[in-house]
Amino acid sequence: MLRRLLVLIVPLLVALVAALGVPLAFAVVQRESQETYLDRLGDASRFASLAENALASGRLTALREELVRYDRLYGISAALVGTDGTVLEASRHPFPLTDRNVEVGLEAAFGGYRGETDQSVWPWERVDLVVVEPVGRDSEVVAAVVTISPTDGLRSAVLRQWGVLALIGLVPMLGVVAVAWPMSRWVLRPVRRLDEATAAVAGGRLDARADELGGPPELRRLAASFNAMVDVVGRALRRQRAFVADASHQLRNPLASLRLAVDNLAPHVADDEGREAHRIAVDEAEEMGRVLDTLLAATRLDSASAAEPVDVDGLLTTHVPGWRALAGAMRLEVAVPPGLRALEPPGGLGSVLDELVGNAIRLSGGTTVRVWGRAVNGGVELHVTDDGTGLSPDERASALSRFWRAPRHQNVAGTGLGLAICAELIASAGGDLSLHPAEPHGLDAVVHLRTAPVRGVLA
Repeated sequence: MLRRLLVLIVPLLVALVAALGVPLAFAVVQRESQETYLDRLGDASRFASLAENALASGRLTALREELVRYDRLYGISAALVGTDGTVLEASRHPFPLTDRNVEVGLEAAFGGYRGETDQSVWPWERVDLVVVEPVGRDSEVVAAVVTISPTDGLRSAVLRQWGVLALIGLVPMLGVVAVAWPMSRWVLRPVRRLDEATAAVAGGRLDARADELGGPPELRRLAASFNAMVDVVGRALRRQRAFVADASHQLRNPLASLRLAVDNLAPHVADDEGREAHRIAVDEAEEMGRVLDTLLAATRLDSASAAEPVDVDGLLTTHVPGWRALAGAMRLEVAVPPGLRALEPPGGLGSVLDELVGNAIRLSGGTTVRVWGRAVNGGVELHVTDDGTGLSPDERASALSRFWRAPRHQNVAGTGLGLAICAELIASAGGDLSLHPAEPHGLDAVVHLRTAPVRGVLA
C-alpha cells in the first residue's frame, strides 16, 4: 500500500514541477535567443553603417579587414551583399548565399525592412543564427550585411540553465518525497496492522486485535471500533458454543434416564397397540441421542477453522478399512493419485469423507461407491460417486441445509446435519462442497480444496 501511495504522489509532484518548469524552460530559450539575436543585430548594424560610408566613397578595403577580423575573433562569418545578389566583400569564401534563411533575410532586407526577429534556437536544433541588416533605408537600400553565427554556445547556455531549473525543481520534489515516505508509513502502519488483525480473525483467531495507539485519530477510532466488534462477535460465538455444548451435556442424563424408563416399560406393555407406541418412543429417544451427538460434533468442528495441510493418500490409508467394513456387500473403489496435498480444517477432511461415503453406502440404494480425486486449477478435487437413485435438482439445492432430509429417507436413521456441517467445514478451509448428478445415474459429491504447499517450500 505504501508503494501504491508513493506511485500516486510522485507522478503528481512530477506533473506539478513540469507545469511550472516547462513555461520557464520556454522563457529561457526565448530570452537567450533574443539576447544573442540583439547582440548579432548590433554588430550587423555597425557593419551596415560602415558599409554605407564605404560604398559612398568607393573604398571597401577597410570594411573587408573589419569583417575578417570580426570572423577571426568571434567565429562569425559576415558579408556585404549587393542588391543584385553578388558578394561585394566577405570574411570568408565561399559565402553560403544559398542557405534558405539567408535568402529569406536578403529578400526582406532588399525590400527595406528586417526579416524575422524571433529566432528561438532549441538545444536539439543544430542551426545557425542568420541576421541580415539592410544598408540604406526604404527605397534607398543599396546592399545588405549578412552575419551567420554558430549556435553551439547558445544551445550550451540553454542546457545549463535548464539543468539549473531541473535541480531547483528536483530538490523540493525530493524533499516532499522524503517527508511523504515516513508520513505515509505513519498513516498506513495502523491500516496494515488492521489488515493483519482482520486476516487473523478470519482465520479463527478471535484473540487478535488491531493497534489502537499509532496513526491518525481517525484510524485509531477505526481500530478501537474493530476491536470492540471482535469482542462482541467473540462473546456471541463463545456463548453460542457454550449453550449448545452445555445443553447437549445437560440433556444427556435426562435423555439416558428417559431411555432407561422407556426400556423398563417393555414388560408392562401387553397389547399390540401399546407395543407399537413403545417402539416409537424407543426410536424417538435414540433419534434424540443422535441429534445431541451431532450437535456436540458440530460445536467441536466449528471451533476448528484454521486450514492445515494434509496428505490425502495418507488420510485415506486410515479411513478406507472402515469404509470397506461399512460397505459390506457394496463395491468400494478408491482411485486417488499419490502426492495430493490439500488445506483442511484440523481433523475436518476425514470427517467429511466419512460422512459422504457413509451417506453413499446407507442412502444411495446403489451397488458401487467410488472415491477418486485429481489436481485441478491449482487445487485438489475429491469425488464420492455412487450409482444409486441420486437426488433431483431441487433436492440437491436443499441437501446442504441443516436438518434437511429427502422424503424417502425420513425413516432412515439420521439427523440431516451431516452434509450441512461438511459444507461449513470445507468452506472454512477456503474450499466448497457441491452435489452433481452422476452418469448414468447416482450422485457425485465434489469437494474442492486449496492445494497445500510442498514441504520445505514457502507458499
